[in-house]
Formats: sequence, structure tokens, C-alpha cells
Amino acid sequence: MQTLVKTTLWHLTLVTLIASNSACETEETAPPRDPSQIVPLELTVGDMKFGGLKAGVDDGPLVILLHGFPETSHEWEDQLVALGKEGYFAIAPDQRGYSAGATPEDVEDYAMPLLVGDVLGMADSLGREQFHIVGHDWGAAVTWSVATEAPERVISATAISIPHPAAFDAELADPESCQYKASYYFEIFSTPDSESLLLADDAGILRTVYAGLPEETVAFYLDRFSTPESLKAPLNWYRANTDMRRLVDPPQTPVTVPTLFIWSDEDIAVCEEPALATENYVTAPYRFETIQGVNHWVVDLAGERVTDYLLEHL
Repeated sequence: MQTLVKTTLWHLTLVTLIASNSACETEETAPPRDPSQIVPLELTVGDMKFGGLKAGVDDGPLVILLHGFPETSHEWEDQLVALGKEGYFAIAPDQRGYSAGATPEDVEDYAMPLLVGDVLGMADSLGREQFHIVGHDWGAAVTWSVATEAPERVISATAISIPHPAAFDAELADPESCQYKASYYFEIFSTPDSESLLLADDAGILRTVYAGLPEETVAFYLDRFSTPESLKAPLNWYRANTDMRRLVDPPQTPVTVPTLFIWSDEDIAVCEEPALATENYVTAPYRFETIQGVNHWVVDLAGERVTDYLLEHL
């Protein structure tokens, strides 16, 4: 009987050792995650939960990419892949009003100081004191504001399409300027029922907004913003931060962190004058690049150029 017990215990010990060694071998030989692979992003800031996309090395330098209107983190897929390959930790959040868990009801909940707070809160939630920040369209407006409000936390800033808010608003102050005329849509987008207007006649105006984008990209966004409810919060950015054709309290402080500004010369929404004047509002090393023959959707239509400039800047 004792011999049987000893034999059984020996077999159990052997099985345990084999299983343990097998688990160790599996853990050791499991291939590391490809840093260029895009995976879902989930961030909690206060009582809000942000979704989005991320790629890269968890302990790499943090790069925060902010989309514009009416787009989502989908805008940055090519840049996420490139940044991941280069060893950065890149995140592209779906910003306030675009994430289901971060969509407050009131217009005032979309004021620029709160949008800036979201970005700083995202970095805090990741345990990061400093980061690179990149933004297009409204994301660029947030980028400028973060760089002026919290320069001690910003390693570098990259704004795409939208000039420094002070340079932009100075042109908007002149009713005869190119920029004042080009920004007529501010008034349309800010009206109380503009979401229904954009979606009327099979989303006719919204389709016009996306002019030039690939058909599959347009289809993706039309599906995402197919109802007045899905467009209300994104349009609240205009309602909270513009007044007729002027910006509400645009920062006047010069940017003191290394800055890259990318503008495209066929952007009918942003004229050349404020783009050129932006250099007057940056006291740090500054680089201005013009991408020719491309409209407002420069990240989508000239992605390789944008990525090259971005990587050089970083």
C-alpha cells in the first residue's frame, strides 16, 4: 500500500513539474506584440471613459493624436502604425463627444478649457508627465491650447491645417479677409438644429464636407454620423467655441515648445494669411510645411508626407 501511495505521489509531482515547465516555455517563447499593431484604446478621465486606438511600445515616448470634425481616431491609423514601428507609444483617442462614455449633454461642456483638461487627464491616467501632441482640424485647435496652457508638459507640438488661434482670429476680425469669408460655415454649424441640416437629403451637406476623401472613408464616417444624435455632440464644439465667425477667447500666448505646422494650399477652409502669420506666435524652434495640391483632408490624402514630417519633427 505504501509503495502504491509513493508511486502515485511521484507521478503527480512529475506531472506538475512538466506542466510548470511547459507553461514557462510557452511564456518565454510567446512572440512579443508587434508594436505596429493597432489595438483598441480605453482611458478613464474623471467620470468619463474614452475609446480610440493605440499602437507602439508601452514605455516609449507618448504621442497623443487628436482628430478633427467630423472624424474619429480612424483618421490616424497610418500614423499609429508608423509611430509604433519607431518605438513610440501612440494613442488616438475619440475625443469628448465622440466616445460613447464621454458625451455630456450641454453645449458648455465642450468649451476649450475642458477639451484641454481631457488631454492632460489622459496623460495623467497613463502615468505620463510629458508627451508629444499632434492634432488636425479641431484637434489642432486643442493642440495649440494645450501647448500654450501647459507647456511644461509638452515635448513638442504638431498642428495640421488650423493655424495658431490668435493668428486665425486676427484674420476673422476683418470681414473683408479671405478667412472671414471662408469661415461662413461656422454660423451654419453653430445653429441649434445644424445636425439635421447636415443630414438632410441623404446627408447632402455632410457628403460635401467629406469631398475628396476615398469612398470607403466617406462610407465609414457616414455610418458613424448617420443620426442627429451622433452629430449633436461633435457640433457642440462649434457652438461652445465660436461666436458667429469669431473664436471664443482664443489663446494669445506664444507657443514656447518646438512646433511643426502643416498646411495644404487647396484647403478652402483655411486661407494662406493666418497660416503664414502663425510663425509670429511661436518663440520656440518652428517648422512650417505646405503640402501642395491637397485639400483640408491632408492627413488622409497625403498621409505619407504627414508621417515623414511628423517623424522628422519628433
